[in-house]
Amino acid sequence: MSQPETISVASPADFHVHLRQGPLAEVVTKHVRQGGFSLAYVMPNLKPPITNTEQALLYRAQLQAIDAAVEYLMTLYLCPELTPDEIRKAARAGIVGVKSYPRGVTTNSEGGIESYDAYYPVFAAMEEVGMVLNLHGEVPSSSATNICVLNAEPAFLPHLRKLHAAFPRLRIVLEHATTRAAVECVKSLGATVACTITAHHLALTVDDWAGQSWHFCKPVAKYPDDRAALWEVVREGHPRFFLGSDSAPHPAETKATARPTQPCAAGVYTSPILLPLVAHLLESFGALDKLEGFVSTHGRAFYGRAVPESERRVVLRRASGQTVGIEGYGSGPTHVVPFWAGKEMGWEIVDEGEEIS
Repeated sequence: MSQPETISVASPADFHVHLRQGPLAEVVTKHVRQGGFSLAYVMPNLKPPITNTEQALLYRAQLQAIDAAVEYLMTLYLCPELTPDEIRKAARAGIVGVKSYPRGVTTNSEGGIESYDAYYPVFAAMEEVGMVLNLHGEVPSSSATNICVLNAEPAFLPHLRKLHAAFPRLRIVLEHATTRAAVECVKSLGATVACTITAHHLALTVDDWAGQSWHFCKPVAKYPDDRAALWEVVREGHPRFFLGSDSAPHPAETKATARPTQPCAAGVYTSPILLPLVAHLLESFGALDKLEGFVSTHGRAFYGRAVPESERRVVLRRASGQTVGIEGYGSGPTHVVPFWAGKEMGWEIVDEGEEIS
């Protein structure tokens, strides 16, 4: 069967992205659209985190001032200060979700949760108003319980099952799944439970980040069979599995180096090349025909965000000899380098208005 030379995708949507704040946000927010996307589901783990409606609306206004052409869906950070009344207020203001970070497992999660029980009134309010609970699905590492970065995700899954049983109408997203166990768990649960998959976890296994700081992220990439499970569910076109890039920019100096008292930063930055990268990766495991569902329609259906009728389709064309630059973007404390730097990529975005030969 001949392979297509061009592909068009309806309004790609990234349902998990970090856009940071201050000067770094000025650099990276523009890369959402550069990477082919018109919707960004924005994470709240800033310093300080976004914990109430006013902060979320201010953050959205700041992002819109940088690039107003992107639709920003905002989230709150699950914390003791978050109340059912604040949830109702946030929902009225158009805030879409609440992100849960277990304490200390990823960037800016020092204020994360240790137990979900205390938040049941918050979850009940979220279920009532239709907000989404976004779960970073790991438990903290502990030598006492034999938990480390390689098994922290499977150890979290009983919490997901318990939350779904307690709140069956609450939409829950298990974020950035990395294991076969997580895929099988989500598939076994009801229609209100979904799962995001990143581009980099479709590419990496543990060997790729062991000794390579640019591939180090939380959750870490796992075994080849775990990656195979991600490939399989994407190739299946399962409607409750969709893209959430977890694109997480860090200054190059904090990614490239570790110190005796400080590890390198955890995060992989994919926003500037995201849509061509996903096409390249899906084609590599025979799932190119599932591209539009994975990057657009599945996630939009789960979140109730239909493709706008006026939205143009993004066109990709096959490319040869296209290498992702290693120079990156920005400078000094805003200098960021994307994933896949120095490697060839088989697709590129056709600029709007450009004729396709």
